[in-house]
Amino acid sequence: MELFEQIRRARRDDPEVSVRELARRFGTHRRSVRDALVSAVPPEREPVAGRASPVLDEWKPLIDRWLADDRDAPPKQRHTARRVWRRLVEEHDATVGESTVRRYVAKVKRDQPTVLAKVMIPQTHVLGAEAEVDFGDLRFVLNGTVVKGHMFVMRLSASGKAFHYVYLNEAQQAFLDGHVRAFDYFGGVPGRVRYDNLKPAVVKVLKGRDREETVQFKLMRSHYRFDSFFCEPGIGGAHEKGGVEGEIGRFRRNHLVPVPDVGSVAELNQLIAVADIDDDRRFIAGRAIRVGDHFAAETTKLMGLPAEPFDASLLLRPRVDSKSRICVRQCFYSVPVAYVGARIDVRLGADTVAAFDGARMVADHVRLTGKGSESLVLDHYLEVLKIKPGALTGATAFAAARQTGAFTTDHDAYWATARRRLGDQAGTRAVVEILLAHRHLPADAIGAGIKACLAVGIVDPAVVILEARRAANPRTAEVVVPIGALARYDRPAPTIAHYDQLLKEAK
Repeated sequence: MELFEQIRRARRDDPEVSVRELARRFGTHRRSVRDALVSAVPPEREPVAGRASPVLDEWKPLIDRWLADDRDAPPKQRHTARRVWRRLVEEHDATVGESTVRRYVAKVKRDQPTVLAKVMIPQTHVLGAEAEVDFGDLRFVLNGTVVKGHMFVMRLSASGKAFHYVYLNEAQQAFLDGHVRAFDYFGGVPGRVRYDNLKPAVVKVLKGRDREETVQFKLMRSHYRFDSFFCEPGIGGAHEKGGVEGEIGRFRRNHLVPVPDVGSVAELNQLIAVADIDDDRRFIAGRAIRVGDHFAAETTKLMGLPAEPFDASLLLRPRVDSKSRICVRQCFYSVPVAYVGARIDVRLGADTVAAFDGARMVADHVRLTGKGSESLVLDHYLEVLKIKPGALTGATAFAAARQTGAFTTDHDAYWATARRRLGDQAGTRAVVEILLAHRHLPADAIGAGIKACLAVGIVDPAVVILEARRAANPRTAEVVVPIGALARYDRPAPTIAHYDQLLKEAK
């Protein structure tokens, strides 16, 4: 185009200059000079006919069949041009070049008709009208071990503001709890929420978009008064909630690389909460304002929260087995031995398991995920260990208490001294008495009492508990009453002899 402009300028400056001279001056053909003088736009070139590939002709029907069969194959397992060439060479001993096969495969794919149902229609979302929900997997290091987490994500379609929270499972309680936390985080409820066919929400996929939904999901939806929309089953429905699908990958790449190394899931969720705030400053492609500013406008359009949050926990009533455990979702949790053989009320939450005797909580555990896993608390077995002291050394709950630090080095030192002074059984019973005292005295006070007694060689648990009480309330330790100091307050014992006199006189 620049050449044409130069030719036309030269003719303008010198109308008498010939076509031959212009061709010589600009080093081009006279035909190009004539085209430039006629129009400022160069004419389109006629397409060059593709080179013939007679070697490939005999294989074209086979290639066509392979590519036609790909239409029913999974999208990630279809033929590439290189795979077509390799199959021709390896399976049919074809002597054909890879570039030749590539050109033909590209031509076949260009000539295939566009499937209109797969064409994406750009969408404009109304503020507060809709959100999308999904779970995304992630890996993180928890106390030195790589574990798999499940990140609940709810994304508002209009502003792009998203809420993220990690659970160790995708159970129904995590799904429902994620909604409760997300609505509280947004300060309101969108009019409709899009889902794929998650098991916590859908019992059975029916014809079309009809679904048989779980009871808990319907209760939660009714509580918050939003509508639900379920995408088509399979990969075909992924585009119907593409916002949250893309959000999971974006958040994972930007905030979870490198792999987080944390001491608890709560610590990980604190890091994620900071990342959510940081994302308020980002721009979504094609938008002129930040996500946080857009969300500020959307909050005014969300439905208000109900007076009380939805209770996402599940009420159960399992029986306590002979090992003082309850079985909940194929995992075992200890309860006090007083409940062995009885049924007990259990509230199963997203990440907790709590046992109740009426309104009183008697056991509280972190929810486990591995089939057959156990969470045993040493305190639940102390009454039995007082009778069977020999069972303490090999008790699973005792090993767990040592691992978590509930059974400290102070306890160990006292136990060793007590067994040496009193014998194994009496010494173990003494340390059990100390452990029972934890139910009404602080752990640091018990530790102080143990140290004070061991310093003077005392192993009597009653003295340890007395010292622990003094450590818990230092003011009581300052009250010293000398022997005999209270003698002035002595009074004679009461008598009722004068009443007997009255009875005699009445007779």
